[in-house]
Amino acid sequence: MAVTRRFKRTVSDRIRRDPAFGRALLDEAANLFLNGEPDTARATLRELVNATVGFEQLARASGKPAKSLHRMLSSSGNPSMDNLAVIFGAIRRELGVDIRVRTIRAA
Repeated sequence: MAVTRRFKRTVSDRIRRDPAFGRALLDEAANLFLNGEPDTARATLRELVNATVGFEQLARASGKPAKSLHRMLSSSGNPSMDNLAVIFGAIRRELGVDIRVRTIRAA
């Protein structure tokens, strides 16, 4: 199912009103990638980019063309780990998020 403009506007407005919502979406995108759901993770990141830094600002920060960034986060995109790090970093800075990794020891 395609994401509608109304949905995109709702997400964007909610992130501006409620920064905790944006942080939760960023956390969810990371968890989705780490748990083997890259399609949903890319879609979530795309909405976060649109609602926060925007693709033009992300292009300047990453040195990558905005069109390439759009493709990376499309349903058929395949961003490299380096590009994902740049994307996560830009969104993280915009939302004021510090990402920390925690390991859990298996029982």
